[in-house]
Amino acid sequence: MEKYIINGGNRLTGEISISGAKNAVLPILAATVIGGNKSIISNIPNLRDVEIMKEILIALGCDVDGTGSTMVIDSKPLNQIIVPEELVREMRSSIIFMGAMLARTGEVIISYPGGCEIGPRPIDLHLKALRNMGAEIEESHGHLYCKAEGLKGADIQLDYPSVGATENIILAGVTAEGTTIIRNAAREPEIIDLQNYLNKSGARISGAGTSVITIEGVKDLRDVTHSIISDRIVTGTIMTAAAITGGDIIINNVIVDHVIGIIAKMKEAGVMIYSNGTSMKVTGPRRINPIEMLQTLPYPGFPTDMQAQMMALLSIANGTSIISETVFENRFKHAEELTRMGANIKTFGRVAVISGVKELTGAKTTAKDLRGGAALTLAGLVARGTTEVYNIHHIERGYEDLHLMLQKLGADIIKSN
Repeated sequence: MEKYIINGGNRLTGEISISGAKNAVLPILAATVIGGNKSIISNIPNLRDVEIMKEILIALGCDVDGTGSTMVIDSKPLNQIIVPEELVREMRSSIIFMGAMLARTGEVIISYPGGCEIGPRPIDLHLKALRNMGAEIEESHGHLYCKAEGLKGADIQLDYPSVGATENIILAGVTAEGTTIIRNAAREPEIIDLQNYLNKSGARISGAGTSVITIEGVKDLRDVTHSIISDRIVTGTIMTAAAITGGDIIINNVIVDHVIGIIAKMKEAGVMIYSNGTSMKVTGPRRINPIEMLQTLPYPGFPTDMQAQMMALLSIANGTSIISETVFENRFKHAEELTRMGANIKTFGRVAVISGVKELTGAKTTAKDLRGGAALTLAGLVARGTTEVYNIHHIERGYEDLHLMLQKLGADIIKSN
């Protein structure tokens, strides 16, 4: 079983560039099946989740050719409607093939999705919306059998601004008859990137980034070339690495507007940040200030995907901080592991109270999910002694060679069997 071994205490310094966003590339890869056209997609991160999407596309009959961070997908030869169960169970994001495949073939068979265990993430909003658009969906033996005799545009009010449901509706609406309107849509930057990719291929979508998105159905899509936006969560994680080690890091290829919520809380913790729109300099303070209240919210609020990393940072703050997790109900699994390292954290349902300690100490820890694993790695950077982080396959789902990025900045970290 692969693990990270970290000897803490090194101050991180240097310069680094951020790769493409995992949460942007996955829906765009699903979208490539809609038009039976060719897509050339660049700035793709080398991640296990991306590999799974590639395997799904190949299983559906698409031609996929990839070199480095660029992938060429020709979806014209697509000839299957069953999304392989073993791949779906490994990655939750695969559920967005529902909307894309219904748009392309009018039929898809897919199992309930898997992924990180961070609490229930029901797909009822997806199913309700697709049914509103004319899809017939039968649920049986852990599988979803979806069929549509031509999707129809619909006016859809989401009960919650779900990212996945918003993406599935956009994908289903691209070639649907008439106009689809999504109200209370998710506003994440990755949805804007999906809109931009689809519009380049001839779709007619407007409003991504706001709470109302309009999709006018089109008949055909054309070949397209697109570059993926940079990953705001990887950006936030490297910002935290600078902060927790009292380091000084220049981060390039960032979209500063996408991390405003993270910047605000970092500054509250005493971190110094200077930015110019595409790069930023992050300097950690001698002692971290506590944060009175950090609440995770849908974008543009503070991202749930940065909650664990901030908990690691606040565990060495000079005082008591409170985190309220409003997005997922089972997302404090890392708290127990941080406590092994000497952190003083008490959790009460969706609230965590973190009393800062003077130092963390190295320990054997286990990543329970993707962002929790990143948090343990960050804690290891500042802990006295040696920290081992097991189950790093979780981390590799969302970070391209995190250990190499940190090594480049001066961390004493290796990946070992």
